[in-house]
This record gives sequence, C-alpha cells and structure tokens, in this order.
Amino acid sequence: MAEFLKTNDQRRILHVDLDAFYAQIEMRDNPDLKKVALIISRDPQESHGHGVVATANYEARKLGVHSAMSAAQAKRLAPDAVFLRPNFDKYRAVSQQIQAIFKQYTKKIERVALDEAYLDVTDSPHRSTAIAAKIRHQVMAQTSLTCSVGVSHNKLLAKLGSENHKPNGVTVINPEDVLDFIGNLKIADFRGVGARSEEKFKGLGIENGYQLRALSIETLRANFGKMGDHLYWQARGVHFGRVMWQRQRQSVGKEETFDYPLRQRQQISQEFKKLATKLVTLLQNKQLSGRTINVKIRDDQYRTINRSLTKEGAWPVDVEAVQNAAQQIFDHAFEEEFSIRLLGISFSNLQDNHYQNISLFDQAD
Repeated sequence: MAEFLKTNDQRRILHVDLDAFYAQIEMRDNPDLKKVALIISRDPQESHGHGVVATANYEARKLGVHSAMSAAQAKRLAPDAVFLRPNFDKYRAVSQQIQAIFKQYTKKIERVALDEAYLDVTDSPHRSTAIAAKIRHQVMAQTSLTCSVGVSHNKLLAKLGSENHKPNGVTVINPEDVLDFIGNLKIADFRGVGARSEEKFKGLGIENGYQLRALSIETLRANFGKMGDHLYWQARGVHFGRVMWQRQRQSVGKEETFDYPLRQRQQISQEFKKLATKLVTLLQNKQLSGRTINVKIRDDQYRTINRSLTKEGAWPVDVEAVQNAAQQIFDHAFEEEFSIRLLGISFSNLQDNHYQNISLFDQAD
C-alpha cells in the first residue's frame, strides 16, 4: 500500500532553505566576517553566560557549533569566534525579498520561517528542476545569498532533499529513488527522532532507514506510541500533508519567544494558559470569534510547526477551551522529548461575535 501511495502521488513540491541565513546576511554585509567563525548570538562574556545560538556560519560549524546550542558552550568550542546579536528587522526585510521571488512561480507557498518555505508547483508548466534552478539564480542575483532546494512529490521528501546537499545544492528525489534515499538516511535524520528516541533505536539495533523499514508498525507502536505510525510512513517516504497556502487573511493571535527552551510539559501548559488569557481578552474586546484555532511551535533547532483545528461553528471564547485545544495539538506533535523556543495561538476564519458567549460544554460535538 505504501509503495502504491508513493508512486501515484503526482504533486511537485519544492522546499527552499537559505543556508545559514542570518550568518550569511551578516557576512554579505561585512565580508571580513567570511574569514572567521561567526556565531549569531549574544556574546556569553557580555550576557553572563546567557544566550542561545540562532545560527552559525560553516567555519563555526566545523568546530562543532550548531543552532540552539548555548552560547557558553559555543564559546568553549570556538573561543576565537565572533559573536553578533541577531538583527531580525534586517533578516525579515531580506526574507520579504525572497518571498517575492517565490511568488513569481506559484501562489501556493507555505512559509515555515524567515529562511525556508514549501512551494507547490504542480500546476506550473515549467519543470520542477528548472524552477529550482531559477529560484537559486534569482536569490543569488538579488540578495547575494545561497539556498538549498529539495525537489520531490511530497513535503517530507522535499525537506529531506534540501538538507541532503548543503550548502548551495539541489537534490531531486524521484519516485523510483525514494526507498533507496530513505534507506540510506541515518536514524537521527528522521522527523521526530530526538536523542532519547535515537538511544532507543540503538538498543533495537536500528541505525538507518533500511533497518527502520524492516520493523513492523506493531513493533514501532509498541516502542514509540503514536509516533510509531509516523516513523512507519516516513521509512516509506509517504507524507499526506499538503502545502498550506490558503490561509485566512484576517487572524488574531498571540505568541511568545522564550530566552530559555521549555522542556517540561507543565511549562508548556502554563505558557498556553498565559497566551489563551491574552487571546481571549483580545477577542472579547474586538467582539470576534473564530472557527479555526492555530498553534505555532518552534523548537530549539528553529524548526517551526503550524497546526490547526477547524470546527463547523465558532470556538468558544473561553480561556480553558483555548488552552486545552492548544495543549491537545502540542501533545499530538510532541509525544516524547521536546525543547521549545516559541509558542503561539491564533484564531482565523473570524466572525462577528455579537451573540452571547457560551461555554465549551454547550458546544455540539
């Protein structure tokens, strides 16, 4: 069944990922930085050891520095590195330039972060590889930045492709190549596999995609719960998610970025309650409600997940209802360990709320 689904997926998806985006912009604007290990973060000597690495150039990465590492640890690994505070206003402006390039080829764009996006080019008359080449050329010509592109028939494979040939590369994964490509991946490269899961796989003697694919779905469920289903399909290169480009323009939301990653579920619950309280107050003041609740999650690897739940009627404008819905979405996305840098809740598909508010228990299923 998996192979049937794989070979009959006729979509054409690109994942475009700017290489070390923040660091690359700073090196472009100050060429002297190309000669040194560059870390985008507060200098721990000036921040009393605080701070987290947003990104690092490839010179710093050769020394073991990576995103989401504490700035103090990065300083120990690269004592002579240059530390720069991130300038998000500048990065957002460049990101807007790049988004304008994407729009020349498709309106079906799912922006994941400032430095990456999925593009559905199924309806384009041009070949996927030609579009990937043109985008890379235009990004370089207009911004002097390089990007890596993955090309395949679903989002999972496109994302894995962009990660496969960095920096400044293109990886095309055709249907006939999927099983071998996935089979050669290290177990740590699969979505959702963290340090704890990797250790569990090591205990099972599983080191790569070929070995993962040999496990039954029952074995995966027994060892990894609901995540077992996701791993089962990943090992076969199957992904059902579409490029989320049709979003309600009008939305109301709140989000929070954390100086230190959240690693306890109780912390997540507390932050969702704070966000839900602010959001409900905002909705009440604007006399609005929404049919779709959206949750935004960014982990310490700066990967952003967006999930939503839509009801036929409006969601209750109620703190507990909003908090519980957000927590439900989070728990489904992160069943094991996590390290979270940002949380956000918003409502879309908005409507006027001039009627009497009702509680969650009054809502029909």
